[in-house]
Amino acid sequence: MVDQRLARGARTRRRIARHGVDVASLEGLEGLSIGRLATDLGLSKSGVQTLFKTKENLQLAVAEAAREAFTEAVIRPAGSARPGAARLRALTERWISYAEEPLFAGGCFWAANLPEFDDRPGSVRDTLLFHRRNWLTLLTDELRHAVDAGEIAELEPDLTVFQLDAVLTAANIALRLGDTEAVTMVRRTVDGFLAAPPR
Repeated sequence: MVDQRLARGARTRRRIARHGVDVASLEGLEGLSIGRLATDLGLSKSGVQTLFKTKENLQLAVAEAAREAFTEAVIRPAGSARPGAARLRALTERWISYAEEPLFAGGCFWAANLPEFDDRPGSVRDTLLFHRRNWLTLLTDELRHAVDAGEIAELEPDLTVFQLDAVLTAANIALRLGDTEAVTMVRRTVDGFLAAPPR
């Protein structure tokens, strides 16, 4: 009986956190409240309060749910591509699908929430930055692998990933505004970065 109750609580927690991702992608993590999510999902406020205790715990659970969903939609599928240029291209194609569909109601979760916490120290900001750094490190590692393997022309991986991140962020904004040409721009940018070295 206790095990069933714990399992049910864990399922409810995941459901609330996943709904919270959609809300936060539209309104920011500060727009979340235990009462709001309880009302949205037809749950009791006290039940949601019991699962998360504090708003910060709720925000952290939502950030983790966003990371898990992003990993499943973007990172894990791209992992089957060969390391280097092929995997970087797969990651950007999966990212395009993530932003285009979009996976979250308001588009890119991190683009919506990082600016809100840029000058607010604490565990929520630390978590958002940790997820962002992991994503950028993944892109940098694949780019470096492509350079080292001679698949693409020499370039500065850190600078190139900075530029690629700027393009992806701009594409997210453009897609939210209905400009689907942004996808073409992303692909052209990636093609430029992944050009074969001169012979």
